[in-house]
Amino acid sequence: MDQVLVSGSAGFIGGYLVEELLDRGYAVIGVDNFSKYGRVVKSYDSHPHYRLVEGDAADVELMSSLLTDCDHFIAGAAMIGGISYFHTYAYDLLATNERIIAGSCDAAIAAHRAGRLRKVTYLSSSMVFESADFWPSHEGQEREIPPPLSSYGFQKLSVEYFARAAWDQYELPYTIIRPFNCVGIGESRALGDEEILSGNVRLAMSHVVPDLVQKVLKGQDPLHILGSGEQIRHYTYGGDLARGIVMAMEHPDARNDDFNLSTAQGTTVLELAELIWRKIRGDSAEFRVVHDEPFQYDVQRRVPGTEKAKRVLGFDAQTTLDKMLDEVIPWISRAIEVGTI
Repeated sequence: MDQVLVSGSAGFIGGYLVEELLDRGYAVIGVDNFSKYGRVVKSYDSHPHYRLVEGDAADVELMSSLLTDCDHFIAGAAMIGGISYFHTYAYDLLATNERIIAGSCDAAIAAHRAGRLRKVTYLSSSMVFESADFWPSHEGQEREIPPPLSSYGFQKLSVEYFARAAWDQYELPYTIIRPFNCVGIGESRALGDEEILSGNVRLAMSHVVPDLVQKVLKGQDPLHILGSGEQIRHYTYGGDLARGIVMAMEHPDARNDDFNLSTAQGTTVLELAELIWRKIRGDSAEFRVVHDEPFQYDVQRRVPGTEKAKRVLGFDAQTTLDKMLDEVIPWISRAIEVGTI
């Protein structure tokens, strides 16, 4: 049985990813320091092929010991949050995430040299395309456009340089994955998130889907949105992303290559807001919005090229936004009741 180390296993995408790996018959070691949400109970915690280790992915000694018996390493650990998080922790995001990726690569290089570790699959971000001025953003465009302006986007681009440099110097095989706007259940109020007042509702996540759902569930009318609402995003289901990440980890043609993982369907924030409004309030309630001042790094268009992942990996994210919301809205409603959001 192949064994996979997943760093950041207690995170939002990490939860979907561990479940996907276990369902596919892998043994999984998860490592997380619980700095974002605290310790979170997962449905697979007692799975016989899962082991959770509390620790820091920047700890080279720890990561080296865990990678000794692993065939694959999915490097997902990072400080990450919504747009307000980028502003609140601009320096910490850059410094902490650089330490994490450097420590992770140091450990992976040694493990690969020792003989068992076959490849590292790195989780980057769609934010590497932050400065794009033409769309869709294809794989390779991140090296054709100016670097990202936010420290988070810049650091995620740095992750990709670490991956390629570790191959160039040490022949550590890699695959780079760029998820786009993950949507799903399991995301909670982060321990260190700065609360932002949006109309009459205080939010501490600053991810557009859960934030809009919260505001509608709490009765906000008119609904406050950031900016014009014409911002385009490609909302991709966490289960689809996890499936694509594992496909890229496994596929021989993904070696030393990079992939955008996303739905091909684009949606404006206004379209998203009205869809959420109708699902919660019904068709008879008048949909009204107020436009608040946007954050500095509120990218107006984040539109991925998806052809390469489909052609090479056979990956196609087909879960509709409508279906995602049917899962997310009840989950957030319960989370509001128990105070975890």
